[in-house]
Amino acid sequence: MAEALEGKAYACDVSDPAAIKRAFAQVREDLGDVDVLLYNAGSGQFGLFEEVPDEAFEKGWQINVRGLLQSTREVVDPMRKKGAGAIIVTGATASLRGKPFTAAFAQAKAAQRSLAQSFARQLGPEGIHVAVVIVDGMIGTDDQSGEEGSLRPSDIAETVYHLATQPKSAWTFETDVRPFKEDW
Repeated sequence: MAEALEGKAYACDVSDPAAIKRAFAQVREDLGDVDVLLYNAGSGQFGLFEEVPDEAFEKGWQINVRGLLQSTREVVDPMRKKGAGAIIVTGATASLRGKPFTAAFAQAKAAQRSLAQSFARQLGPEGIHVAVVIVDGMIGTDDQSGEEGSLRPSDIAETVYHLATQPKSAWTFETDVRPFKEDW
């Protein structure tokens, strides 16, 4: 099990480019350069394509794709100078296959996954590891055993930690996490 690390939270509306800049400026002022970016922002309204408002469709893209692009731009230069760093993206099964009720969500997660792959191919040779964790299932709490078919947050964190600390000789771009009862 990974050691517990201290952290600090920063509020940021990743659909707002100016908010991203402000948040990362504050992080740099308080903590210095970012060594690992875990992009866990995600949004999507669920519903059939004819039911989803255009604004919800666009908002999903702003949060999942543009937010990732702009957040990566904020952290990548110091990583390049060090020749090291990690950008881990929380993905979803919807990035691999759309279902009728995921019209707004699936398109944004698929674009996010493709953007992350572009980052990985460009930044990998520079020593920056980019990976996607596809979360396939309901997330429960750490108090639950997992027997009910939900993912425990601490178990997801173990996978993310492993990706962020993988040796360069065996980097993973994409991994799936799902409870053993998930119908996939």
